[in-house]
Amino acid sequence: MLFFALNGSQTLGARAAAAGGFAVAAHEERDFQGGEHKSRPLVSVRGRDVLVLHSLHGDGVASANDKLVRLLFFLATCREHGAARITAIVPYLAYSRKDRQTKPQDPVSSRYVAQLLEAVGVELVMTFEVHNLAAFQNAFRCRTVHLATQDFFAAHIAAQNSEARLAVVSPDAGGVKRAQLLREALEARIGGEVSFGLMEKRRSAGLVSGSLFAGEVKDRVVYIVDDMICGGGTVLRAARAVRDHGGRSIHVLAPHGLLEAQTFQDFCASGVIDSVTVTDSVAPLAHLPAEPPDWFRILGCAPLIADAIDAVHRGQEISLSVACAPELVDNRQ
Repeated sequence: MLFFALNGSQTLGARAAAAGGFAVAAHEERDFQGGEHKSRPLVSVRGRDVLVLHSLHGDGVASANDKLVRLLFFLATCREHGAARITAIVPYLAYSRKDRQTKPQDPVSSRYVAQLLEAVGVELVMTFEVHNLAAFQNAFRCRTVHLATQDFFAAHIAAQNSEARLAVVSPDAGGVKRAQLLREALEARIGGEVSFGLMEKRRSAGLVSGSLFAGEVKDRVVYIVDDMICGGGTVLRAARAVRDHGGRSIHVLAPHGLLEAQTFQDFCASGVIDSVTVTDSVAPLAHLPAEPPDWFRILGCAPLIADAIDAVHRGQEISLSVACAPELVDNRQ
């Protein structure tokens, strides 16, 4: 097996390699005038099982488009030089949110990304908590592996709460299944009942509306779960509704922390959120303050990725069980 981590994803790649007990193979990336580049493995890939990790988020240095092209070219280079099998490990998969047509002449960008990956010879795509699992699986014709986070976050919540009454809330209708899976995993872990809540949300032309809230959150420790945080408006709306309905404390969970600088300011100014927890799937965060606030936490997802890599390479089933609480990581490096 050869495991590569492209520039911009080296930190997560190094963590995954350390967790799995394998090496990160050497590669080269060079930039040229005019915005062009080349990349190549510095070891022979002929006849090898090649896995390439790259998270496709814009980070202030490279856009999602830049990273996608660099990943595609590197994967194609490995195929060109005789790799036996190519796996793309994409913790954050760009354009997965645009998975259906909502207006006339709309694109279905998630399917186009799938076609690009397949065109360069990828045989397996592994990703971490996509926006819509059904749309992700239907977009690809090659094999896919989806690493869900319900057990991962359930272990974290259980470690933080030994006696408290708990609730899980979805900030919109599209995230109900994700929240329900987390609720079920949490109930199985703590051996008790966890209540559920749902916030109404409608989006049109960039404007978000909807104020209806359903669920039992009074006097409970509430966890609002979404697939990602960008501007933060969606979870802030849900947090205010939970607070209005008597939530004891409010915590936000999201696998992908695509937070903007303004997001941190808005969360601080809101006064309704007690903590925000994301993973290092998009490490390092471009807008993470030099001194992150105490309420902001980052959990390492490298052990999940490492276990999945080992299972894929050995041709085994992938287990998503988490034996212990995920560990906090420092994402400023």
